[in-house]
Amino acid sequence: MRTNMSNQIIDEISNTKGEPKWMYEFRKQAFDKFLEYSNPDFGPELKIDFSAINYYKKVSNRVHNDWNDIPIDIKNTFDKIGLPDAEKKYLAGVGAQYESEVIYHNMIKELEDKNIIFCDTDTALKKHPELFQKYFNNLVKYDENKYTALNGAMWSGGTFIYIPPNIKIDRPLQSYFRINSRNMGQFERTIIIVDEGSEVHYMEGCTAPTYTSDSLHAAIVEIYVGKNAKCRYTTIQNWSSDVYNLVTKRSIVDEGGLMEWIDGNIGSKVNMKYPSCILKGEYAQGNCISIAVASTNQIQDTGAKMIHLAPHTTSNIISKSIATNGGNATYRGTVKISKKAINSKSTIKCDTILVDDESKSDTIPKNILNNNSSSIVHEATVSKIDQEQLFYLMTRGLTEDKAKELLIMGFIDRFREELPMEYAVELNALLKNYF
Repeated sequence: MRTNMSNQIIDEISNTKGEPKWMYEFRKQAFDKFLEYSNPDFGPELKIDFSAINYYKKVSNRVHNDWNDIPIDIKNTFDKIGLPDAEKKYLAGVGAQYESEVIYHNMIKELEDKNIIFCDTDTALKKHPELFQKYFNNLVKYDENKYTALNGAMWSGGTFIYIPPNIKIDRPLQSYFRINSRNMGQFERTIIIVDEGSEVHYMEGCTAPTYTSDSLHAAIVEIYVGKNAKCRYTTIQNWSSDVYNLVTKRSIVDEGGLMEWIDGNIGSKVNMKYPSCILKGEYAQGNCISIAVASTNQIQDTGAKMIHLAPHTTSNIISKSIATNGGNATYRGTVKISKKAINSKSTIKCDTILVDDESKSDTIPKNILNNNSSSIVHEATVSKIDQEQLFYLMTRGLTEDKAKELLIMGFIDRFREELPMEYAVELNALLKNYF
């Protein structure tokens, strides 16, 4: 990628958004690091033509709060996936990003009256600059790797949430991300702050149509969970098979706090994503329940990271992987219990089903225990479809495909139990396309 071309893009993004000078300088510093860094030295090979990527595409001049004001072609896209109906039925607030910008955002008045902030990240920079600067680039630094640097240089859109102390939201907030163009790059930045004693459930959906050339989704998520607070982050990712999905998701959890990642990875060409919890306060908890489905020409390189820094902290990782039609579904995770994190424990359970002889799976854990009063338990299984169970179901009148589908659905029951009903139905529909 030519330097002058990308400096022009940074100028365009920053000028179009009317950003402060410090953000413009931040973007330039991040871009210099992007040019300096190589691709990660672990995981699948990344063959991305950065000169072909469209780094910024603005499709609307403002963020709308009425579906009827959205341009008709974009509105039709979101109508087809049922987002307006979901908003009416059970969501407390919703945002929708199309290409590089958030084009719709709305929240019920009850939440506004409680001084909750739920907006796109660009708006947060303008309307809440002190809060924004306090948390932006604080938990995930731009110079960590090539793709955090790329996000720092090109970021646009994403979600910003602040929940004041002792506020519990009984309905989820949701954002939906859509890549709709060939060779598109999407670089949203999401920041969630859950203050002391508060609770929030945030849900995220992602899709893209299939093209013959590759697109890139390189997002960053930073989550701050306060004392005795709780955050649940649910993702169902259904990127098309030409999307590189390279995402850094990280949370930091204070005393008595709970962070839960519910992570569904159904699509993409290459997916590298490892939701993380830094357990910094006593009795903090981190959970990650995930599924990854890899089919033809797909690599799901996923897992979780749990870093225990304080005493009496607890983490749980449940990873379900399915590889079919020659796909590759790999678990890659890290658990580290520090010397000071006495009386802590972590449990990791990784299960994989290989649907055929061409598919592949690896389990690549890194477990580090630095004190004698704590424990790490890791279990991993790799198996094929149980032929006896398959035969039994077929003797009851099911076709082989239907029997396989039923066994797979049973395999991921633990994950589906954590989803709202609407998301569980969507997941079932997505998985049926694979089996």
